[in-house]
Amino acid sequence: MIDFERKLFANLANHLKDKEFTIISGARQTGKTTLLNQLLKYLQDRQESVFYLTLEDPAILSRFNQHPENLFEFIIRTPEKRQFVLLDEVQYLNDPSNFLKLLYDKYSPDLKVIATGSSAFYIDRKFKDSLAGRKRLFELYTLDFDEYLKFRTGNENLQKELDQIRSTNKYISSKRKVLESHFNEYLTYGGYPAVVLAGTAEKKKEILKELMGSYLKRDIAESNIQDQEKFYRLLLMLSHQAGSMVNVNELSRTLKLSVTAVENYLYVLRKCFHVHLLTPFYGNIRKELTKMPKVYFHDLGFRNSIMNLFSPLTQRPDKGSLIENYAFIRLREKYGTDNLHYWRTADGNEIDFIVTETEGKGKAIEIKFDEEKFNPARYLKFITGYPGYSLTYRAFQSINNLNFIMAL
Repeated sequence: MIDFERKLFANLANHLKDKEFTIISGARQTGKTTLLNQLLKYLQDRQESVFYLTLEDPAILSRFNQHPENLFEFIIRTPEKRQFVLLDEVQYLNDPSNFLKLLYDKYSPDLKVIATGSSAFYIDRKFKDSLAGRKRLFELYTLDFDEYLKFRTGNENLQKELDQIRSTNKYISSKRKVLESHFNEYLTYGGYPAVVLAGTAEKKKEILKELMGSYLKRDIAESNIQDQEKFYRLLLMLSHQAGSMVNVNELSRTLKLSVTAVENYLYVLRKCFHVHLLTPFYGNIRKELTKMPKVYFHDLGFRNSIMNLFSPLTQRPDKGSLIENYAFIRLREKYGTDNLHYWRTADGNEIDFIVTETEGKGKAIEIKFDEEKFNPARYLKFITGYPGYSLTYRAFQSINNLNFIMAL
C-alpha cells in the first residue's frame, strides 16, 4: 500500500518547506502512518536530516511527557541543517499543545515537526493552546472514488477513462461496465484502504466489522462515553437518517438521553471523522430557513456495516440516501466542508447541496436516484432569491450510472 500516494501527499510535501508544524488528523485506519512513511522516504531521497518516532513506544512517550526538549535524546542535531521530525500518534502525549508550542517557539525554523493524530477529537480536547500561526492541520479521510480506483486496480487507464467521461456527456467509454462495477463496489464497501485491498466480499465485511468493533470501541473509550449501548443506538439511528436533518430534541427523547449527552455524542462522532453535520445555507432570507443540520457519513462502508446492509444498490431500500451520501463525499473532496451547505425553507422546499464560491455566487446541486423525481418548480424560490447561484440536478438512474459520477 505504501506504493500508492494519496491526493493529500502532494499538499503535505509542499508544506514541508513552510515554518509551521504539520499536523495530519483523521479516523483510525485511514493511512496516516503510511503517509508519514512516504514523507520519510521523500525526505530521505532528498538527503534531508529526518527522524521517525512513534509515541506508541512507551519509552519515547515517557521521556516526551517529562519535557519536550527530551526529543533531542532521540535525534541527531546537524549544525546549519534543518531537522525534520516525524511523530506518529501525537495524541498520546499528556499535553500535545505545550509540547509542540515549546518546540516551535524555541527551535523553529531549524526544527520542523510533522505529526499524526488519530482524530481531530483528541487534537481539539488536548490542544489547550490554539497554536495559531504555529501549525497547519491536514485532514485525511478514507479513499475517494478516484483513489479507490488506483488502490483497487493500479490501472491508470481507468482513471483516464473516468476523467474523460466526466468531461463530456457524449463520450462513450469502452471501460463503462468495468467502471460501473467498481463504482457499485465502492458504494457498498467504502474507501478504507484495507477494505479496498481485500480480495473478497467476505473479507471486506470482516475488516469493516473489525473497524466497527475494536477501533470504534477505542474511540468511545478514549472519549469517555459513559453509555456505550446508547452511543451505538444513536449511530444506528443516524445511519438510517443519512441525508436527513438531525433533530437533537427528538434523538434525546428516543434515546432517553439529555440533550447535552446527545450533543456530546454527535461531537465525538464528528471529531472522530465518522459523520459530518452539514449546516444550512444562509443568505438574505435567513428567517425562512431551518437551523437543523443534515447528517452524512464520511465512509459508505462504515455506514453500511452499521446497518449490516450490503445488498446491491438497486435492491436497497435506502438507495436514494446512499447516492446522496456519495455525492456529499465527492463534493467534500472537490470543495471542502467549509464551502458546502444545504438549503431548506420553512415550507419544505429544499436543495441538497449549496457550494459557495465567491460572495453571492456558487452552485446549487440537487441529487436524485431517479431523474423523473426532479421537479423544477420546487426550486423557483431559490433561483429567484439567489440569481448568482447556478442550479443543476444529478440523477443516478439516468442514461447510465456513470453520468452521475461524471456530473460531480
